[in-house]
Amino acid sequence: MEESFCELVNARIGKAAMKKEKTAKVRSLALDNVPFWTQEETDEFRKTKKAPLPEGVTNKGIYKDILTIAWPSMIELALTQLASMVDLMMVGQIHYNAVTAVGLTTQPKFILMMLIQSLCVGTTAMVARFKGAGRPDRANLIMRQSLMMTLVISAVLAVLGYIFANPLLRFVGANNETIKDAGDYLRIQMIGFVPLALTFVCTAALRGAGDSRTAMIYNTVANVVNVFFNWVLIYGNLGAPKLGIIGASLATIIGQFTAFVIAMYKVMNKSPKQYLHLKLSDGFRPDKDAMAQIFSIGIPSMGEQLVMRVGMIIFGRLVVSTGNIFYATHTVCMNIMSMSFMLGQAIAVSSTSLVGQSLGKNRPDMAKQYSLRASTVGIAASIVLAAVFIIFGKQLVGLYNDDPVVVETGAKIMFYIAFLQPFQCGQFVLAGSLRGAGDTRATAIITLITVLGLRTGLGFIFIRLLDMGLFGAWYAIAADQIVRTVLVVLRYSQGNWMFLKIRNA
Repeated sequence: MEESFCELVNARIGKAAMKKEKTAKVRSLALDNVPFWTQEETDEFRKTKKAPLPEGVTNKGIYKDILTIAWPSMIELALTQLASMVDLMMVGQIHYNAVTAVGLTTQPKFILMMLIQSLCVGTTAMVARFKGAGRPDRANLIMRQSLMMTLVISAVLAVLGYIFANPLLRFVGANNETIKDAGDYLRIQMIGFVPLALTFVCTAALRGAGDSRTAMIYNTVANVVNVFFNWVLIYGNLGAPKLGIIGASLATIIGQFTAFVIAMYKVMNKSPKQYLHLKLSDGFRPDKDAMAQIFSIGIPSMGEQLVMRVGMIIFGRLVVSTGNIFYATHTVCMNIMSMSFMLGQAIAVSSTSLVGQSLGKNRPDMAKQYSLRASTVGIAASIVLAAVFIIFGKQLVGLYNDDPVVVETGAKIMFYIAFLQPFQCGQFVLAGSLRGAGDTRATAIITLITVLGLRTGLGFIFIRLLDMGLFGAWYAIAADQIVRTVLVVLRYSQGNWMFLKIRNA
């Protein structure tokens, strides 16, 4: 019976592949030419966790699949972070207190986004599984259900964020010098919260289907729009009023709305190269199975995001206590470090999609092949990035603010950031593989141990008890990153993630 089912599914995949060639869809993956495994074959692999590359699949083909998905994500994420850096650089020309004010809004925004991000994790994993299983109907259903839930949730969160902007900022450490500017910035961000959230879901669904180019296109356009309106509204160019921090926030939501319009156009405009297609005529009635699938992966991810944000808020309050100028330096360095996150996250996007598709096709061997090679690519690239930070660290910090204390202190911290690159990137990619398999509980527990426990605990000891200032904060960050990497590697090495089953998937 098992063999008959697999023969039927493999025949369907073969027909789909022929149709794909005729309609000139996106380039096929090495995985597309690999047949479904029977349960017996999966059980045999589970005993040894070892299998040769399938016939017709080469190392070159696997690396090509990884890079095909990763490079558009890399460009997209890098340009998004670059726009954030330009925001901060432009605001930094006003005063370092302005940098602190904008930096303080980061954690409240992340708190409000965490439920949306959990839906996105579930969306990516489930779309990938259904694509691998040859079920575009279910993949599109997942996207519709996620958009519907996100619309309702983000609207409620936007209202709450607008009303309680100042209390949220006080909670993360804003003082009398920064609360007004930070409050103005955050309330404007809440006006653009709904389109931002819906764009996140579109991006998550497209990535699950292996389409990272579409997101690259609309986010690139949005970033250009954002930077242009920064120049216009912060400094009062082209006859516009000089709005400072308020102008920076307005420019950001104008860019975000641009991305939303293009993203919706892309997913609603069916083309031969588009795997996902949002049709309003299909309706948005709640589907219990689809919602359960999204939340089965998304809820642990939300727990991870909650733990992460609480830990970051506590840690941020510790860093604020070192003084505004050192918190501004910390914000600059974290912003540059976030740029390096883009490398790991881009390759993690590729790993998440390919692992999910492999498991949807009942090929845990291919999931392992993709994830191992993705981590190799990530670590190799991170070493190059580390060298850039060592050589040009001082110049990078100086782009944000020319205050001697900010530049000199930040240049020293850049060596910490360079050292952490291989740990950070390897951790991102393997954690992406675990999420693609639906193993989000493990990553949530690891985050609880490291961010909420280790980072905040050591941060308190180094900053408050030992009075080590900003450098003490970065010792704590380094310990967090290294231990988190070790725990992710241990979880990945157990191999249980390759055999996780998701309800009705």
